[in-house]
Amino acid sequence: MSGTENDVAGLATPPPPDRMKRMWRQVSDILLFLAGGGLCVWAVWVGAAGMGYNWQWYRVPRYIYRVIEGELIWGPLMRGLFVTLEITLFGGMIAIAIGLCTALLRLSRSASGYAIATIYLEAVRNTPLLVQMYLFYFVLSPIIGIERFWTGVICLAVFEASFIAEIIRGGILSVERGQWEGASALGLRPWQVYARIVLPQAVPIMLPPMTSAVVNLIKNSAIVSTIAIFDLTTEGRNVIAETFMSFEIWFTVAAIYLVLTISLSLVAAWLEKRSGMSR
Repeated sequence: MSGTENDVAGLATPPPPDRMKRMWRQVSDILLFLAGGGLCVWAVWVGAAGMGYNWQWYRVPRYIYRVIEGELIWGPLMRGLFVTLEITLFGGMIAIAIGLCTALLRLSRSASGYAIATIYLEAVRNTPLLVQMYLFYFVLSPIIGIERFWTGVICLAVFEASFIAEIIRGGILSVERGQWEGASALGLRPWQVYARIVLPQAVPIMLPPMTSAVVNLIKNSAIVSTIAIFDLTTEGRNVIAETFMSFEIWFTVAAIYLVLTISLSLVAAWLEKRSGMSR
C-alpha cells in the first residue's frame, strides 16, 4: 500500500471512544451554557416587556466614563469601583494580619491565647455581618474616633479574618511533622521555622481557599453602602435614583463585580499553577 493510501486510511479511521466522549461532553457543556444564558435573557426581556419597561442602554456609558475636550473623566460607577478596590485592598491586608495572629494563637500552647482566639472566631462567625457593621459604626466608631471609610474596612477585615484564620491554620497543619522536627534540630527559632520552613510550604495549599476569601471580601464590601460609603453599590443606587434605569444599572454593577471576581480567580489559578511547577 502506498503512502497516500496509508494517509487516506488514517484519515478514515474514527477517533477513539474516549476522545469522542470528551468532544461530546464539551459540545454539550457549551450548548447547555448557551441555553441557560438564552433562557435568562429571554426571562428578563419578557418580564421587562410585561412591565412596559423602556430599555435605555445607550445612557449607561456616561455613568462609567466620559471624554470631554480630550480629557477622560470617570463616571460615578467607576469612582465607586475605585472605592470598592480600596476597601478590598486595605481590608484584605488587615484581615490577613488578624487571621495570621488568630491562627498562631489557636496553635499556641497558651490557654488564654487559645481561648481569646476561639471566642473571637465564634462571636464573629455566628453573628450577621450587617449587625457587626452597625455595631462598628454606631458604637465603636464614635468611641475610637475613626472615619466612616475605615469603620467599614475594619469591620469587613474582622469578619473575613475569622475565615482566613482557619485557612492559615489548616495550611500550617498540612506541613509534615518531620519538617518541624528537622527545623528544631537545626536550632531555628520559632519565628524562623514559620518564616523559612512552614509558610513557604503552606502558602500554595492556602492559595485556593484564600482566593475564595478575597472574592467574598469583594462581594461583602457592598454592605458598606448601609453606612453611606460611596462604593460601587452605593453609586449604582444613586444613579438609579437619578435616572430610574433600574435594570440597566444593576446589570452593569453585577457585570463589574463579576469581571472583578473572575479576574481575581484567574490570577490566583495562574499563581497556583506556577507555585505547583516550582515545587
